[in-house]
Amino acid sequence: MRLVHLSDLHLGYRQYQRLTPTGINQREADVARTFHNAIERIIELEPDLVLIAGDVFHTARPTNAAILHAFRRFVRLRTALPDASVVIVAGNHDTPRTAETGSILGLFEQLGIHVASTEARRFSFPEHDLAILAVPDVPGQQPDFAPDATATHNILVIHADVEDVVPRFQAELDRAAVRLTRRQLRASEWSYVALGHYHVHQRVEDNAFYSGSTDYTSLNVWGDLFEEEELHGKTGKGFIEYDLETGKHSFYRLEPSRDFVDLQPINARNMSVAEIDAAIRRAVEKLKGGIDDKVVRLVVRDVPRHIVRELDHRALREFKHRALNFNLVARRPEAFPKAGQGSPGRRPSVVDVVREELQARELPPDLDRARLIELGLKYLADAEAVTVAATSLEPES
Repeated sequence: MRLVHLSDLHLGYRQYQRLTPTGINQREADVARTFHNAIERIIELEPDLVLIAGDVFHTARPTNAAILHAFRRFVRLRTALPDASVVIVAGNHDTPRTAETGSILGLFEQLGIHVASTEARRFSFPEHDLAILAVPDVPGQQPDFAPDATATHNILVIHADVEDVVPRFQAELDRAAVRLTRRQLRASEWSYVALGHYHVHQRVEDNAFYSGSTDYTSLNVWGDLFEEEELHGKTGKGFIEYDLETGKHSFYRLEPSRDFVDLQPINARNMSVAEIDAAIRRAVEKLKGGIDDKVVRLVVRDVPRHIVRELDHRALREFKHRALNFNLVARRPEAFPKAGQGSPGRRPSVVDVVREELQARELPPDLDRARLIELGLKYLADAEAVTVAATSLEPES
């Protein structure tokens, strides 16, 4: 028996300002096209079971266009694979903030899809001697993670943050209501565990996986790229096929809807404005295939604010026009001025002050101080990068 596991579709996701000729946000159209391609690839594989582990939509109240696209794709799936069972759990992005609002995912039950949107549900499939425990990402959802003893195969589908798998800064950027450890997951008791929420394809146990998102839709796409390339040695988004009989796991990479490129950073220490401008242009020109219609980031380190303001803004505007998005992130150097009674000294930087404050602050006993410091410094770096990047792209006066 073969299953397909995908997650974090984020239909309706919008980013950047460019629109398609029909007036749809370009990234929203990209994400919709990726889901279309995923459904077509799944149909080719003809699995017995399709599991969607949450975040079908980017918001709990998606646009009519996003709902219509999802409905049509699921109709296509159910029509092409009438004997395949489909199970969906709600993710944190699918879940309304108030219980009275209700979930849009209930709409898909009309197509014969099994949906767990407001509470954990157990679905039984006697024809496959299979039981599925489906756990949505809803506050208070901590069911007994116990398989059905009467079924040969048991599957857990859950949208959750596995605390010792998902990097803490990623988890804090996009918080899941359901948080648990590997031990609480009890993967060895299940035939398969289909996880959603973490956007990077990741093995948790031999039979437990995050499938990752189908497109780059997280709050930190550059973190996704880094983890895929540097930590896991692979790139791209896709979905999983798993054989319950043999335990064979395959990852199917989807053709990317848009290229995301993090250019090699530039160290601008002791460089003149002209030299920095030349280095930026070289970095852009060296990119194979050019930057046109891509999402591109270039980090320039150790560049003072007054230098940033003197950069070639005309060239930067050209890059922004050519790319879907060109993000120049200028990071200022730390200052080491003289301090005290005329003797050399180092004035504490903002980073030092924040670190020392978090080291000394009294914390609740259950709060991890090291993780708090790591997250605080990351937020500080991100805030400074955004501020300086915005300054660097201001129109010339």
